Amino acid sequence: MTNTMNGAEALVAMLKAHDVQHIFGLCGDTSLPFYDAMRSHGGAITHVLTRDERSATYMADAYSRVTGRPGVAEGPSGGGATYILPGLIEASESSYAVLGITTDISVGSYGKYPLTEVDQAALMRPLTKWNTVIVQAAHIPRMLRAAFRAMTTGRAGAAHLGLPYDIQYDPVDPADIWADPKHRSYPAYPQAPEPAAVDAAMEAILSAKSPLIVCGGGVVIAGAMAELARLAARLDIPVATSISGQGALADSHPQSLGVVGSNGGTDETWEAMEGADLVVFMGCRAGSTTTARWEAPKPGARIVHFDNDPMVIGANYRTEVGVVGDLRLSLAALNAALDKRRQGLATFGGAKAVAHLKGRKFAWFDALAKSSQAPIRPERVVATLNRLLPEDATILSDPGTSCPYFSAYYQQPLAGRFFITNRAHGALGYALSASLGAWYGRPSSKTVALMGDGSFGFTCGELETVTRAGANITYIVFSNSNFGWIKASQMADKGARYYNVDFGRVDHAAVAAAYGVKSWRVEDPDKLDTVLKEAIAHDGPTLVDVISQPLEEAAAPVRRWMG
Repeated sequence: MTNTMNGAEALVAMLKAHDVQHIFGLCGDTSLPFYDAMRSHGGAITHVLTRDERSATYMADAYSRVTGRPGVAEGPSGGGATYILPGLIEASESSYAVLGITTDISVGSYGKYPLTEVDQAALMRPLTKWNTVIVQAAHIPRMLRAAFRAMTTGRAGAAHLGLPYDIQYDPVDPADIWADPKHRSYPAYPQAPEPAAVDAAMEAILSAKSPLIVCGGGVVIAGAMAELARLAARLDIPVATSISGQGALADSHPQSLGVVGSNGGTDETWEAMEGADLVVFMGCRAGSTTTARWEAPKPGARIVHFDNDPMVIGANYRTEVGVVGDLRLSLAALNAALDKRRQGLATFGGAKAVAHLKGRKFAWFDALAKSSQAPIRPERVVATLNRLLPEDATILSDPGTSCPYFSAYYQQPLAGRFFITNRAHGALGYALSASLGAWYGRPSSKTVALMGDGSFGFTCGELETVTRAGANITYIVFSNSNFGWIKASQMADKGARYYNVDFGRVDHAAVAAAYGVKSWRVEDPDKLDTVLKEAIAHDGPTLVDVISQPLEEAAAPVRRWMG
């Protein structure tokens, strides 16, 4: 390293010190020094040029979810800063580490009405975990360290760093370029729970007659899957999840019940939620979707809550025992406490109850999945992918049509983050772009992205990015020519008084082909298997446009359309 370094070069050096390997972003005039520094000094960092700043943060978000490392997205000032915001709020509210870097107008031009001026610090402040606009180049190294420290410790979240144009040219002392290796991944510096709280939680669980564990995304983020599997098996206690909690247990695990709640839950899994005399929330906020707007657990139910964020515990339910700490360490402590009691025998009959409920659920599903009805039923698509996809496939879904079907019925063979959907704010257009971030993060895994045709229209320009990357991603579009979730909501809540939710039929296969994506359009259910098999096997980007049953006519696993 030379004795001279400017601000842009220091930024790149600090990203390398934190072992950043991929940056997703879009060029702009305020980013010229930063791009020149990446060109000259980026080394092992791969910059992925996107077609939209929103897409860049969605890619960084999914990259972070599959790698357990902070994702990095960048964009220019003005509109770039406003476009990068949706992905940052999604990551922050979903507890994933994403750094948004926005270059900015020169400090020297503040207040002079320059082109693209916006108060980036004020814009980002309420929607990120950590946020700053740097005003001196000498601050760059320590601000990068602070950003990575904030993103990776405690409850993970998004950070924003604004970098004005002029300080990118100012000198920085190379001696200040260093990073804490612990902040290259997360959770960093996990904190153990209070022993007395763990003991109290154990006593409460063992005193119950029919307890239920409900896991959120925190279990997978913490890497607590093995400890959870041991706990579930030794107590023979059923384990349900939120949509974000999928992967806390493999779906083949005897105690794995599946998703509960208003989206992706079914009548059968809801029986377990309503029938539990004690609910153990683990890394789960007990929010509106998981509880069907707090229909269950009922007020007064016994609640034990494990989470690394103390603000979550007691927010929605009076909690009998709260255990604050990293989920992996907390569940390890709970298993150790049970070891001391020599507790290891089957206790609660969870496997038998789960087998009964899932048997009923999948008997209903299998009947629908065999239908040769046209337009094609979404259940048939799920059943086909259950058969065809490798066990380590990574599936991404937009929050619309595909989400409840896959949350309810897709059988994930492995524990871990193999199903990704943006549940915090549910922006459409997420899966198409986020899938590329997932592919970069886990290139050996077959990546499949699912969306409705409404979602496709939001970010279809990124098909060029995907083609340029040569990514082995299969896209499946559920085409029903409307914003299906809202139309179904109008059916359920407004007496089928439909208004302004329908749009014209688009040939998505033709659109994809124009971008260089190998594509098919499927209207005949009997051709679905052959087409999906070919699409999945192809070494490169593919898209299958499925003319599918509208949500308002379907038997979607949705208990309550309004979240």
